[in-house]
Amino acid sequence: MATPTGFAHRCAIALIAVGAAIAGPVSAQEAMVGFPAGSFVMGTNDGPADERPPHTVALGAFAIDRLPVDNARFAEFLNAVGPLDGSGRRLYDFDDPDARIHRIDGRFRADPGYEDHPAVEASWRGARDYCRWRGKRLPTEAERERAARGAAARLYPWGSETPDAARAHFGGRYNDTRPVGSWPAGASPEGVLDLAGNVHEWVSSRYLPYPYRAEDGREDPDHPGERVTRGGAHDSGPDTLKTTWRGKGVSRAPAAGHHNIGFRCAR
Repeated sequence: MATPTGFAHRCAIALIAVGAAIAGPVSAQEAMVGFPAGSFVMGTNDGPADERPPHTVALGAFAIDRLPVDNARFAEFLNAVGPLDGSGRRLYDFDDPDARIHRIDGRFRADPGYEDHPAVEASWRGARDYCRWRGKRLPTEAERERAARGAAARLYPWGSETPDAARAHFGGRYNDTRPVGSWPAGASPEGVLDLAGNVHEWVSSRYLPYPYRAEDGREDPDHPGERVTRGGAHDSGPDTLKTTWRGKGVSRAPAAGHHNIGFRCAR
């Protein structure tokens, strides 16, 4: 007999599938994976100090993008909205040498060969506004950890096996991103790809000490404070790929973009 948790998980997946059927075919970039409501243990005593203490967090049902947002999709957003918001704040560092999207003949386009690479150089606000533009939102830090860690407290998104080049892109050269979805062996059991390596990912939450409490101000979308990043990147070490890693030292300057920070959306 299926457990209640297993049944709820399948129901969440089914609801997303029904919604997709109503809306029409869903591209790989728009596909989402659902997670049922429930509690999980967030944090660990076996990592850096900012991952402590482990504590139980209850989440409602949510869905998260199967893949990070790529340059082609973010270029569509820039063409619709522009690289600055209504207050003149940067959504994308279009003039940074590391940018992979440029304005050509009046339109933003991904650089040839980088269309399917993760969108980097988006500020935290740019990532947030892109997700809103798509009718979604950034995942909270808790949701991002739940998606990567699972209910069984996985060490890495794929399990406990040591990271290698088949599962994730890490320990590489500066600005050496790769196309999204290139590591199916590193997928989570639920089917979410690229949760570790290639690029760090912005989440909605401010970088504050644990325990995680959504009502303590860390989810204030207008606060200018430092934001959490998750997942590890192409030029970071294997420890950053762990599901509990919070991006200390990476999640700086949220008003700017960075060569190794991308994002995905949730709903």
